[in-house]
Amino acid sequence: MKFFSIVFLLFSVTSYANSSLPDNRHIAVKGYAKITEIPDIARINFEVKSIKNSALEAKKDVDKRVNLLLDGLDKFNVREGDVAASSLLTEPHINYTDDDNEIISGYVATRSLTVTLSKIDQINDFIDFALSVEVNEVEDIDLLSSKARQLREKVKLLAVKNAKEKGQSLVQAFDAELGKVYSINSSSNDSYYEYKTGGDIERITIVGSRVDPDDLAPGRYLQAKISFSATINVVFDLEVE
Repeated sequence: MKFFSIVFLLFSVTSYANSSLPDNRHIAVKGYAKITEIPDIARINFEVKSIKNSALEAKKDVDKRVNLLLDGLDKFNVREGDVAASSLLTEPHINYTDDDNEIISGYVATRSLTVTLSKIDQINDFIDFALSVEVNEVEDIDLLSSKARQLREKVKLLAVKNAKEKGQSLVQAFDAELGKVYSINSSSNDSYYEYKTGGDIERITIVGSRVDPDDLAPGRYLQAKISFSATINVVFDLEVE
C-alpha cells in the first residue's frame, strides 16, 4: 500500500507541473453568453473607377462622380464626419496581346469611399442614389449597432454570471462549495451577422457582407441581426467539509 501511495503522489505532482490548474481541489468551468440585437447603423464601402485616354481625364471623371455623391448626402442625414475617402490612385490600364506583350490602352483612376448611415432603412435608397451618380461599385456593407460597446460589456458580464452559476450547480451536487477564483484563463468576445426571414424585424435590402449591385433588385430582402457572444474559462478553488 505504501508503494502505491508514493507512486500516486509523484504522478499528481508531474501532472500539474506544466499546468495552469492548482494542486489543491478545484473546478474548471466555461461560461458562455449571447445577446442578439437588431443593427441600426450601416457602413457602405464604394469604389469609384474610371478609364479614360489620359490620367487627367480619368481623375476629373472620378472627382465629378464623388462630388455628385457628396452633394446628395444631406438627403440622407449623412454628416461630413460619416464619410471617409481614400486618396486618388491613377495607373496605366494595361491589356495584353496574344504573345503577352503589354499595351497601354488608357489610364485608370480609382477612389474608395466609406459612408456610414445612421438610419439603416435608407440602405436601398442610398445605394440607388450612389449608382445613379455612377459610383459604380458596392464593395461591401457592414451592419453595426450603435450600442456595440455596451453590448460587448453586457455579454461579458453574463458569461461571468453563467460560469458562476454552472460552478455553483456542480459543486452543490457533490455537497461542496465554491472557493475563491484561482484563475481566469481566457475570454473571447465576438460579434457576427445572422440573416433570417419571418418575424417582426424591419426588412432591409441586403444579401451578405459582399454585395454585387446586380443582386440589389427591389423585393429581395433578408432580415438582419447581430449576435454578440462571449466565452470565459474560470478555475475555482473547491471547498469540501
